[in-house]
Amino acid sequence: MNIFFSENIRRLRKERELTQENLADFLGVSFQAVSKWERGVSLS
Repeated sequence: MNIFFSENIRRLRKERELTQENLADFLGVSFQAVSKWERGVSLS
């Protein structure tokens, strides 16, 4: 499940031409959180 989420969030972000920082701002989280999601380090 974790790998599926990390691959999807990265793919969808890139398809929409968003940076990790842009996505983080939209979601109200830090860009470090987005980075961790994409690397599969954390889901929270």
